[in-house]
Amino acid sequence: LDNLDAFNPQNLANISWAYATAKESHPWLFKKLADHIISLDNLDAFNPQSLSNISWAYATAKESHPKLFDRFSSHIIRLDNLDEFKPQELSNMAWAYATRNESHPQLFKKL
Repeated sequence: LDNLDAFNPQNLANISWAYATAKESHPWLFKKLADHIISLDNLDAFNPQSLSNISWAYATAKESHPKLFDRFSSHIIRLDNLDEFKPQELSNMAWAYATRNESHPQLFKKL
């Protein structure tokens, strides 16, 4: 996994979700995924489910990566509205941020 450029947002979400669901500890992989995501020019290709699943996976796996959570927050705050988010995706995001003790008042206000 030297280069994750061939992976689309759904692939990244599936990988992180699978490891978290399987309760497989792999800090290097989670760091690699997060570093890749925060290095992207923008997160426009990430749909609400991908954002939600990745956030949930990091919280479930007890993996900390504040810059990833900051990047997701900044992206969501800039959206015109949250109409594309399902209630479950919004609640998963809120739960993940609370579980990882990631404080983002602007995000919680928007949620």
